[in-house]
Amino acid sequence: MKSFHYKLFRTYSIMIGLILACLGLVLGQLFPIYVKNSSEKVINTKIDEVSNYISSTGLTTDEQKDITSMLNASFSKSHLIEPHSLWLFLFIILSISFLVSLILGTNIFKKYAQPIEHLTETAMELARGNYRIRAFEDEFSGMSKLSNSINILARNLHDISVMRETEKERLKTLIENMGSALIMMDRNGYITIVNRSFLKQLTISFEDVDGKLFKKIGLPKQIEAFIDQLFLTEAASREQISIKKNLHTYYMDAYGAPVIGEHGKWLGIVVVMHDITELVKLEQVRKDFVANVSHELKTPVTSIKGFSETLLYGAYKNEDTLLSFLEIIHKESNRLQMLINDLLDLSKVEQVGYEMNLQKVNLLEVVERSKEMTNHIVEEKNMLIETIYEEPIYVLGDLNRLIQITMNLLMNALTYSPEEKTVTISIDQNEKCGILRIQDEGIGIAKEEINRVFERFYRVDRARSRNSGGTGLGLAIVKHLVEAHHGLLEVESEVGKGTVFTVSIPLVKR
Repeated sequence: MKSFHYKLFRTYSIMIGLILACLGLVLGQLFPIYVKNSSEKVINTKIDEVSNYISSTGLTTDEQKDITSMLNASFSKSHLIEPHSLWLFLFIILSISFLVSLILGTNIFKKYAQPIEHLTETAMELARGNYRIRAFEDEFSGMSKLSNSINILARNLHDISVMRETEKERLKTLIENMGSALIMMDRNGYITIVNRSFLKQLTISFEDVDGKLFKKIGLPKQIEAFIDQLFLTEAASREQISIKKNLHTYYMDAYGAPVIGEHGKWLGIVVVMHDITELVKLEQVRKDFVANVSHELKTPVTSIKGFSETLLYGAYKNEDTLLSFLEIIHKESNRLQMLINDLLDLSKVEQVGYEMNLQKVNLLEVVERSKEMTNHIVEEKNMLIETIYEEPIYVLGDLNRLIQITMNLLMNALTYSPEEKTVTISIDQNEKCGILRIQDEGIGIAKEEINRVFERFYRVDRARSRNSGGTGLGLAIVKHLVEAHHGLLEVESEVGKGTVFTVSIPLVKR
């Protein structure tokens, strides 16, 4: 592509060449006439001078005429300037003038036309988006103000571009790393933006959704129905959606709204979905807890109230009935007290910042003291507790809380085991922890129930646990106490064969 400088210089050269050619033609026609007239005046003047001089001599009149005629004839036949010499002279002069004009024009265009060309190229680069280019500022060309203005414009555009890229990266980072799923569609339902959380929650890839119609990517029916509603109403909406996937139910809090551009133009919709599965589960646990506490409290209170009213209405007069009812009231009050104490213990260990008196504790001592407290149950059921250990193992823990952990697990093992069975307690260690295993030969726990045994008031065998006086909070307390020791609690069980609870507590650092 020919430059502006070249085009302008070519036009200037053609124009100067035409002017000089026309001037040469005019001079070639006029100059001979001017030379002829001037030479004739000069010749006539000289002939007159010669004639006057001859007349002063002694020549006759005829002689004088003959001489004058000869002079006139000789001058009329002579040519002062030859035509080809005149044209050669004009060609040389005009050629020199043309070359001088080209040299002057080159310097002038280099000074004024090239800055304009450079400014034009700079403006075109700015239009293409290259905001790093700058115009050359030359004070001698007269374009310094224009160059300065273009450079200021380029710097401003560059700053705006950098700011835009920064904001774009921030927005992209925010969208990609936000915990909630986000999807954006245009007014025709084609997907324009999705984030990582959306792809992860619905287990689909970006290639499967980019630029696709939302109904063609396999979204759950509830989400499709919610998006359809947004397109129909063109108004913001919020809805809780439940999605079943692989035998599990997930709950999503979906919020959708139309995207409105300038002048109220409707561009599409955006949907944000928060995973509230854990919140729903916690709410359900809270409801179950309230219901279970109410039920557990209601049973002993009802018994105490009923038997006390019976005594007040005259049953106290029968000594046998009085003693029987008082024994029942005492038993139910003890059960009520145990429930309240367990609730207080559970509330205490669940508090943030719960502290324990950590010290060096011998696991064998913990086991022996727990066995002493459960001897009455062992004797009643004619059972045996066997302890297996090789050497004393010391852990960093709270002695009373470790006894509480072992007591609860041992009580469960004795409660859920038939008579004349053996409960095995083994003490061992690995590189980091002291390990306490309590194995029974009881009814066992089904696989689907293992994850729920640590829930409050959850019982594997409700009738047996309730008859034994259990509150259903023991394993929940054990779990929190083990976690407070920075330990690990594991369960292995098989229905009809028994259960093994494994407690790992960090060793004392030597």
